[in-house]
Amino acid sequence: MTTAKTKFDDEDQLFKLLRQLDLASDASQRTIAAAIGVSLGRLNALIKDATEAGFISVSNRNGPDKRQRFAYSLTSRGGAEKSRLTDHFLARKLAEYNSLHAELTGTNSSLVPLKHRTYPMENNLAPIPELYVSYESAQKLKVEAADLVSWDLTPRQICDLELLMNGGFNPLKGFLTQEDYDGVVENMRLADGSLWPMPITLDVNEEFAGKLEVGQDIALRDQEGVILATMTVTDNWEPNKANEAVKVFGADDDAHPAVNYLHNQAGKIYLGGPVTGIQQPVHYDFRARRETPNELRAFFRKMGWRRVVAFQTRNPLHRAHQELTFRAAKEAQANLLIHPVVGLTKPGDVDHFTRVRCYEAVLDKYPSSTTSLSLLNLAMRMAGPREAVWHGLIRANHGCTHFIVGRDHAGPGSNSQGEDFYGPYDAQDLFREHAEEMGIEMVDFKHMVWVDERAQYEAIDEIEDKDNVTILNISGTELRRRLAEGLEIPEWFSFPEVVKELRRTKPPRAKQGFTVFFTGFSGSGKSTIANALMVKLMEMGGRPVTLLDGDIVRKNLSSELGFSKEHRDLNIRRIGYVASEITKNGGIAICAPIAPYATTRRAVREDVEAFGAFVEVHVATSIEECEKRDRKGLYKLAREGKIKEFTGISDPYDIPESPELRVETVGHDVDNCAHQVILKLESLGLIAGN
Repeated sequence: MTTAKTKFDDEDQLFKLLRQLDLASDASQRTIAAAIGVSLGRLNALIKDATEAGFISVSNRNGPDKRQRFAYSLTSRGGAEKSRLTDHFLARKLAEYNSLHAELTGTNSSLVPLKHRTYPMENNLAPIPELYVSYESAQKLKVEAADLVSWDLTPRQICDLELLMNGGFNPLKGFLTQEDYDGVVENMRLADGSLWPMPITLDVNEEFAGKLEVGQDIALRDQEGVILATMTVTDNWEPNKANEAVKVFGADDDAHPAVNYLHNQAGKIYLGGPVTGIQQPVHYDFRARRETPNELRAFFRKMGWRRVVAFQTRNPLHRAHQELTFRAAKEAQANLLIHPVVGLTKPGDVDHFTRVRCYEAVLDKYPSSTTSLSLLNLAMRMAGPREAVWHGLIRANHGCTHFIVGRDHAGPGSNSQGEDFYGPYDAQDLFREHAEEMGIEMVDFKHMVWVDERAQYEAIDEIEDKDNVTILNISGTELRRRLAEGLEIPEWFSFPEVVKELRRTKPPRAKQGFTVFFTGFSGSGKSTIANALMVKLMEMGGRPVTLLDGDIVRKNLSSELGFSKEHRDLNIRRIGYVASEITKNGGIAICAPIAPYATTRRAVREDVEAFGAFVEVHVATSIEECEKRDRKGLYKLAREGKIKEFTGISDPYDIPESPELRVETVGHDVDNCAHQVILKLESLGLIAGN
């Protein structure tokens, strides 16, 4: 900060003061002076300047010992400054050591000088900087933070904050400033030149950002209001999201989940600034499997692991993965860390609870002395090549020396034109280009297939007699189909323990919950068809059926909402939430709102598809026909201007591009329309045919 650079001639003394106050805030002035090696007079001058700079707060304390009249604590700004000075101190001491080593021995030390501070120490087992203050300072900051403006973090922001605080995103000291953001977007570099490929930004709405001033401290809280950290807002700006989409994700295409999030879910304004960690987010699940970077490094030190290859996955492990990881560890002559992502992954992925149970079920298939499982609470962006480099930096921070990079690593699938967003080996090429600077080596992902005659897995590129042997493989799509239809999954493909867990979570489709989502103009016939469908499904029996009609929801769930775009979106998101809960619990949800906006319908689809099938039915009655019917007289009032923002008249309707079913009501009775939906559900395997 500029204050520190102008007021403190000796940054070492400031560093020692802040460190000492963080360690022992209640010590006497004499004890503090002795600990940092200055006179009492110099200490008083340092405390005065640090207080004026906003780094520490001083409070009076009553007690018999007059030498302990004051109590000191670091502010959030002081915690961030201490973290910055720690980097400078370590870098300088490392340089001094190298110089002394050369002077005494005539040779260079084994510690290689670093161009950037992406990894402060070459030794992958040494502790790395964290952004947390001491327990005592954290307790005081919690009290002080009660008076700060608070921001309730989204699930993605909580993932980012956790890895900022525990060192997983080292060298970042907080959410990116505008200068750092611009460098990362344009050339994958922070302002100081450090390699960093992914924007880590705190996105907020305009209303919240408008209340803030540069230099202001804010409290960062989880969704239950628990304070996790404070942040000093140094930057407050509106980014060019289209440019970010093109530069970071390769295209400004909403078919990419991260681009869709960027435009349709993320806040309009970005905040940047250093973070002071108070406490890590609480995880009640798999707590013994969640290690921080320093905890993993300590484990590697204890076990004597000097070379560690990390395996990134967001899918269950099958036999091909086991063979792949065995080969990777052997090739790198390293121990194996299975390091799956349990934060936010691609919409539609198997939930992390099921995946972790699958990992634990097959962990005994690996030698316990050379393999470990740890969970990474990361919010993936599915950014392909940039994501691979990002994953490599994160694993280097966790103490790994090698990293497996797969074909189309972290690719999101197809774009709006039906083509892959990234080339199959783009990620490997970019990783290889930066591997030396990252301090972690790449191990190529081998595509493993089952050779039936030899009853073993082999790398497809290494099979010389392809024409004379039977090569078997099951794709992810084929696996999902077999699970959905209750078909056999051969033992050569997966472990029985894994298949058992997957079948528990993903029973055959005819036994799963699902959502039928009708959309169309007011008066198109949605509610009538939905009611008929409900009766037909109830007649079949087997699963509870719930109708979430637009008018019913408006009356019972969203009575306080108006008809602005914001309120319409909120109403549909509420419907989607209830439908996802019904689907998750094995029921059938039938929704019949207008739902005019494509982005909101997509968000609801993603919510539901986390638990079961989503069937969109476009009731394609034209606006002219709906206006003829106009049983409620709404179109007449809208034409007269008495109803504002009326869909199809004064507000747009995004016609679904590719619904599962499009129903025409003109010339077709209600029973026929409902029967069309029944036939579609049968063809999708969601209900059993007669």
